Amino acid sequence: MEWRNIYRGMLMGASDVVPGVSGGTIAVVLGIYDRLIEAVNGFFSKDFKKHLMFLIPLGVGVLTAVFLLAGLIEWLFEHYPKQTQFAFLGLIIGVLPFLFQKSNAKKMFKGNHILLVLIGACIVGSMVFFQTGEPEVVTQFETSTYLWLFASGFIASSAMILPGISGSFLLYVIGSYTTIISAIKNLDFVVILTVGVGILLGIVLMSKVIHYFLASFPVATYALVIGMVIGSVFVIFPGWPASMMGTMMCVVTFAGGLLFAYLLGRVEYR
Repeated sequence: MEWRNIYRGMLMGASDVVPGVSGGTIAVVLGIYDRLIEAVNGFFSKDFKKHLMFLIPLGVGVLTAVFLLAGLIEWLFEHYPKQTQFAFLGLIIGVLPFLFQKSNAKKMFKGNHILLVLIGACIVGSMVFFQTGEPEVVTQFETSTYLWLFASGFIASSAMILPGISGSFLLYVIGSYTTIISAIKNLDFVVILTVGVGILLGIVLMSKVIHYFLASFPVATYALVIGMVIGSVFVIFPGWPASMMGTMMCVVTFAGGLLFAYLLGRVEYR
């Protein structure tokens, strides 16, 4: 049992609560993205026990973060939104050197791979043009409502496992984000279970797709992933604060995110 996956899962779970930040990106930061895809994809294989030992503590960490840290993350975004986003920016930018190293981009990248980087960046970066309002919390539930919540979980989880694409942001676009966060806070287990089943099915399906491309086209897949991570920077960037003090705090939190990514890289990419 890989018990340090608990803290890894907590980082992924905390990021998945935030619209604009991808749990898949955090998995890349932690150096476990390949293993995560392999473990989910191989869950129903003969080596399921090995994959289970990897996934159980990771899942415990994710659930712990979602239930315990959702309130803290929301508080940070309510009171220090730009400083918090700059911390995530530093974290994301800090992982790029490790991604380039892992993909051996200096030797392996050709013109078509650079094109894939640009395509990945454009796909994720284009999400910045989506304008969303704060959706109302749904209080009246019908069969169609539960189907909508199930579909929301399925769509969002398919994105969660892709670096750079925020599953919670897609929930925000769909209009189910506040309803799901409210259900988590109020422990509405019917809604949580409905969304949870959709999330599990989405993760299993998308992991098979990603596993195929990682096995068949590893360099091209990493090029696309790098592009997605770069594109997420444009989605998360909140603009500079108006005050000098706010700007200084953003610089400090950005540096903290970079340092955290560097230290994680030294530990996780050994």
